[in-house]
Amino acid sequence: MSFENLKDIEKEVQQCKSCPLYATRNNIVFSDGSPNAKIMLIGEAPGADEDKQGKPFVGRAGKLLNEFLKLAGINRNEDLYIANTIKCRPPENRKPAKEEKAACERFLQAQINTVKPKIIVLCGATAMESFLDKKLKISKVRGEFFENIKGYEGIKFIPILHPSYLLRQHSTETGSPRDLTLKDLIKIKKTALI
Repeated sequence: MSFENLKDIEKEVQQCKSCPLYATRNNIVFSDGSPNAKIMLIGEAPGADEDKQGKPFVGRAGKLLNEFLKLAGINRNEDLYIANTIKCRPPENRKPAKEEKAACERFLQAQINTVKPKIIVLCGATAMESFLDKKLKISKVRGEFFENIKGYEGIKFIPILHPSYLLRQHSTETGSPRDLTLKDLIKIKKTALI
């Protein structure tokens, strides 16, 4: 199925009943940010706050992400297009099931094909596993660029630690998860030349 624009994709997502999550959602969580952005950030799945507001990364982890973006000089509204691997909240914020990710995959692909980002930031292990080798550990490959991913030629992919993980890591010392995430975001900004 091909879509003309992001509004068409969003309309299709609102009507989607491809997996059981549609029955328990308050809102679909389609996207946030600029559809003209050079950087696309893909998260795992909506949480309770996202389900309420219909926007990705608006809870505690989202607020922390905003702080890091600001420190790196990345404007969330202008420099980023944000989406998730799935568009509805899994119960109890559990990790999305394989079938749920498969049901939403066409929508995420359509978003990528429409936005045409230069860089895709894979935020957390679940997002990373959707595009890269599932045997990779995010702790080992975060901050590395991956290219020539089948179906996404010309786009650089880079995994970063998820801000929900950073909520439990308070140190900002050199080499700490927070320090590494900030360095990764600065690297992304430089590579995108924004």
